Amino acid sequence: MNHFVVTLPSGEVWTPKFVQHINEQTCIGCGRCYKVCPRGVLEMVGLNEDGERVGVSLDDDDDEEYEKKVMTIAHQELCIGCTACSKICPKRCYTHAAVDA
Repeated sequence: MNHFVVTLPSGEVWTPKFVQHINEQTCIGCGRCYKVCPRGVLEMVGLNEDGERVGVSLDDDDDEEYEKKVMTIAHQELCIGCTACSKICPKRCYTHAAVDA
């Protein structure tokens, strides 16, 4: 299997690792990953007491509709494989993987 690779201007070969999964059990909904993502891949949602997803805003203080905020992958197709989200995540919630070329 050959993974998708990029040859940088320096000649170095780099293998991007694309976001695959966010562990909602360990995510604390801090929003750091959302702020660092350059491509709009992520979206914050709330989980109500039944575990159902409820729309929220990062600036939203009205938490009556949900028990917990978590990050989700809203637009996986926009991921460029930089792994900035996982590098800044204090709870190591992210799973990334290389993709086949």
